[in-house]
Amino acid sequence: MSSIAELLLGRPLASREEGEQKIGILAGIPMLGLDALASAAYGPEAALTILIPAGAAGLGYFGPIILAILAILTVLYLSYRQTIAAYPNGGGSYTVARENLGIRASLFAAAALLVDYILTVAVGISAGVGALVSAVPSLHPHILAICLTILALVTLVNLRGVRESGTAFAVPTYLFVASLGGAIAIGVFKSLVLGGHPVPVEKPAPLPPGVAAVGLWLLMRSFASGCTAMTGVEAVSNGVGAFDRPTSKNAIATLTAIVTILALMLAGIAYLCRAYGVGAVDPDLASYQSVISQLVAAVVGRGWFYYLTIGSVLAVLALSANTGFAGFPRLCRLLGKDEFLPRSFTHRGRRLVFSHGIVILAMLSGALLVVFGGVTDRLIPLFAVGAFLAFTMSQAGMVMHWRKVGGKGSKTSMAINALGAIATGIALVVVLAAKFLDGAWITILLIPGLVVIFQAVNRHYRHVQSETSCKRPIQTGDQPPVVIVPIKGWNTIAEKAIRFGMGLSPTVIAAHVGVSDQDIYELKRDWGRFVEEPLSRAGKKPPKLVAVSSPYRRLFTPLLGLIRELEEQHPDRQIAVIIPELVETRWWQHLLHNQQATGLKAALLFRGDRRIVVINVPWYLGEPNLSIEGATERDTSMVAE
Repeated sequence: MSSIAELLLGRPLASREEGEQKIGILAGIPMLGLDALASAAYGPEAALTILIPAGAAGLGYFGPIILAILAILTVLYLSYRQTIAAYPNGGGSYTVARENLGIRASLFAAAALLVDYILTVAVGISAGVGALVSAVPSLHPHILAICLTILALVTLVNLRGVRESGTAFAVPTYLFVASLGGAIAIGVFKSLVLGGHPVPVEKPAPLPPGVAAVGLWLLMRSFASGCTAMTGVEAVSNGVGAFDRPTSKNAIATLTAIVTILALMLAGIAYLCRAYGVGAVDPDLASYQSVISQLVAAVVGRGWFYYLTIGSVLAVLALSANTGFAGFPRLCRLLGKDEFLPRSFTHRGRRLVFSHGIVILAMLSGALLVVFGGVTDRLIPLFAVGAFLAFTMSQAGMVMHWRKVGGKGSKTSMAINALGAIATGIALVVVLAAKFLDGAWITILLIPGLVVIFQAVNRHYRHVQSETSCKRPIQTGDQPPVVIVPIKGWNTIAEKAIRFGMGLSPTVIAAHVGVSDQDIYELKRDWGRFVEEPLSRAGKKPPKLVAVSSPYRRLFTPLLGLIRELEEQHPDRQIAVIIPELVETRWWQHLLHNQQATGLKAALLFRGDRRIVVINVPWYLGEPNLSIEGATERDTSMVAE
C-alpha cells in the first residue's frame, strides 16, 4: 500500500524540506495565476451570452463592457500591490479584514473566499471541457464524466506538493499564453491591415436576430457575468507565503505579469469579436461553439494551430482549478489555526501540503459539478459574488490599515485602496442585482451560513478550552479504580487483560455474561484452575469472577447493569472498564469475527459518565502465546471477536 501511495503522491517530505518547496516567478504564474489567465477564455463568453437576445447589436456594447472590467482590474492590481507589500507573509482578505475590520467582518471575507475557490475549481474545469466539446462535438454527452476525471487528476497533482504542481502546470500555461496570444496578435494584425474589416478564414456562427432591446438591465447583467474574468486576482496575495525570498518582490512581479497578460487578452478578444462578428452560442445546443473556438477558427482556420490553441485552452481552463487548490487549503489552515474550522486543516500531509483542505475542496467542487451537470453557464450566476465581496472587504481593511500605520505615502495608499473598495463595492452591488434571480441568491445564503458554522466551531473549541483548562496542582491521594474486565471465556486474550487490570488496582472483577448454565459452569471451573489456584499459591489476591446468566442473549444490558451497581457501591472511586479486543491483521478477517468491543465502547462512552474510564487491551492475531502453561485453547473467542 505504501508503494502505491509513493507512486501516486511521491515520497514523503520531511519538515526541513519545506524551503525547497518555495517557488519563483516563473512557477508562480501557473500556480497562482491560472484562474486569472484562464478567465480570459470564459469571462468574455459569459458577458456575450447575456447579450444573445440583442443579436448583432449586442456586439456594439461588448467593447465598453470589457473596458469597464479592465478599469476595475487596474484598480485591483494597484490595490493588491500595496496589500502584498504591507503583508509580506500573506495578505488575503481574511487576514486583512481580521486585523483591521474585526473578527465578524473577517469571517464574512473568509466565507466569500471559500465559496469563490470552490466555484473557481468547478467553473474552470467545466469551461475547459466546454472548449474540448467545441473542438470535438461527439463528446457532448460525456461532459460530466470528463469534468470529474479532470478534477481527480488536478487533485492528485496538488497532493504531490506545491513545487510539483507549479512545474506540472507551467508547460500548458505558457503554451496557452503563446498560442492564444499569438492568435489574438495575428487577428489584430489582419484587422489593422484590412482597415478593421478582416475576412474570417472560417465564418463564425451566425448571430441570431435581436429579440430584445439593449437596455441598462441587460448591460448590467452582461457586465456582472463578465466580471468573472477578475476572480483570480487575489490568489497571489493569499499565496505570498509560497514564494521564495524576497517574497514580496517575487509576489508583486508575479501579480504584474498575470494582470498584464490578462488585460491584453481581454482587450484583444473584445476587439476581435467586434471585428470578426463573433458572438456567443447557446451552450445547450448540440452545435455549441465557444467564443474562443469561433475566434481562433476565424483568424487562422481549423488547422494544426487551431487545435494546438484549443488544446492549450482546454488544458489551462481545466488546470485553472489549481488556483482554488492553492488558495482554499491555505485559507482553511488560517481558519483552523484561529479555531474557526477543525484543527485538522492545519496539518501538513506527506508532501508538506494541507491535504485535508485539498480533499475537501475536491469533494465540494465535484458535488457542484454533478448538481449542475458540468455546464459553465449554469455555474456562472453563482460566481463573482464571493470574489467581489472578498475584494471589497480586503480593500476596506487596507484603508483602515493605512489610517493606523500613517507615515509618508499613507494618504496616497489609502486613496488607492479606497478607490478599490468603492469600485469593487459598486461591482458587487451590480453583480448581486443582475444575478440574484439567476442563482446568486444561493451564494447570498451560503456565505452567512458558513459564518454561522465558523462561529459554532469556535464556540465549541472555546468551551473545550474552558472545560479542560487546569490551573491547580495535580491532585494526590486518589484511591485506585475499581477494574471490571468483560470476558467470554478463559483464553490468552482474557489473561492479557486480567494481568493488565491487576497492575492498575487490587480490586479487579471479571464479568462474564453467559447464555447458558453450561457456559457459566465451564468458565468457573477454568477460573478456579487457571486463576484462583495459581495466584493464591503466589500469595496474590485473585480477581473476583461475576457470572451473569442472559437467557435472552443480551450482552450489553447485563454488563451496564453491573457497572451501575459498582458505581453505587464505590461512590468515591473511578470505574475502569478494560475491554479485551481481538485485532484482525488482515482485511478479510474482519468478516469472520464480530465487533462487539466497538459496540460496548460506544455504549459506555455515549453514556457520558465521567467516572467511567474505558481502556482497550488489544490482542493481535499472531501475537506470541504467553499464557500460563497448560491453559485450554478450547474457547478462542472473546467479548469482541
